[in-house]
Amino acid sequence: MATPQQENNALFGKYELGKLLGCGAFAKVYHARDLINGQSVAIKIINKSKISHNATLMCNIKREISIMRGLNHPNIVKLFEVLASKSKIYLVMEFVKGGELFARIANKGRLSEELCRKMFQQLISAVSYCHARGVYHRDLKPENMLIDENGDLKVSDFGLSAFSDQIRKDGLLHTLCGTPAYVAPEILAKKGYDGAKIDVWSCGVILFVLSAGYLPFNDPNLMVMYEKIYRGEFRCPKMMSSELKRFMSRIFDVNPLTRITIDEIKRDPWFKKGFKDVKFYDEVIGDSNKVAKQDENLGFSFNAFDLISFSSGLDLSGLFDERCDSGEESERLVVEDSAERIIEKIGEKVKEEGNGHVMLRRMKKWGVELQGKNGKFRISLEIYQLSNNLVVVQAKRLGGEAVHFDELWKNKIKLCIVNQ
Repeated sequence: MATPQQENNALFGKYELGKLLGCGAFAKVYHARDLINGQSVAIKIINKSKISHNATLMCNIKREISIMRGLNHPNIVKLFEVLASKSKIYLVMEFVKGGELFARIANKGRLSEELCRKMFQQLISAVSYCHARGVYHRDLKPENMLIDENGDLKVSDFGLSAFSDQIRKDGLLHTLCGTPAYVAPEILAKKGYDGAKIDVWSCGVILFVLSAGYLPFNDPNLMVMYEKIYRGEFRCPKMMSSELKRFMSRIFDVNPLTRITIDEIKRDPWFKKGFKDVKFYDEVIGDSNKVAKQDENLGFSFNAFDLISFSSGLDLSGLFDERCDSGEESERLVVEDSAERIIEKIGEKVKEEGNGHVMLRRMKKWGVELQGKNGKFRISLEIYQLSNNLVVVQAKRLGGEAVHFDELWKNKIKLCIVNQ
């Protein structure tokens, strides 16, 4: 039990801060103790004043919080809660005692093939879990891997991660990111990339470093290193087994279309030895106690985190002094209805209110875009069916002034959707 003096000095009356674990340009990470249960935690303290004028950095932090809130896997660092004061944001996370995987490699050099396989299996289990939930890490490297007291791997740092809803119409991601020695060749080509395929490549670089003790693609001249990556030029050390060499060649396929996939990795003879995948099911909310299945009649499926995220209590914008400067305004509305009926209501209201000045265009099965013929506004409306009688309507202002968004969406269409 905490003493009254400890509680008075504790962060939010709950956490007793300990030694500094790490320091960055805008954040510091401390070891801390939960005064209620005595549990050790790591607290990342972000200084708002150092990020308030950097919209990209703010969006990365929001994305990291959103992603980590929805992940629950034994090989991913857990985010317990997010707290905020006027000047700082506090991310309370799982404390991983063993430190960075990078430090272990630097101290001990290459690992045994058996230990490499164990860590790679845990890495693939975590990455596969993320991909199944539409999350692509995009910056996998030993510096972002932690090792706990049992020698198990934990993936951290989702600041550069992407959601599947960031995929463009060509089916690819386009943001250039990652650490030079770990990036896939298609990122260098700047023509778009599959998030899952670039994560597989980075996992392969990590496996190579674990087993060889050095990078597969490396050169003091950055452009020369990029050329090696682009051509897939690497050399395995002699002590590496023939099975592992064959496996590495399947990962370092410069053609993403023929590169080995996560499912194929799990079936590979070298990888399968002693592998027991984590059968992991997220907690869910609802009468059925089941995660909604994807169904073309229901639109998109949601897990418990998605449902919780729609509540205003978890709106991340309140943690920051400013919003991401994306040029968009958006609002989510949860109503009891069907997606089909919502689309009908929108059509009826546009016909009633438009008077020839509003164009309605179907974007997908359960989505429309409204455009003013005078060019004053563009609004997208997407409908997500949570269950047979519960939907989420997401409205986004894609262009035009906020006053036109308010007039059409907030004052007209929104009201007609809510009214049964």
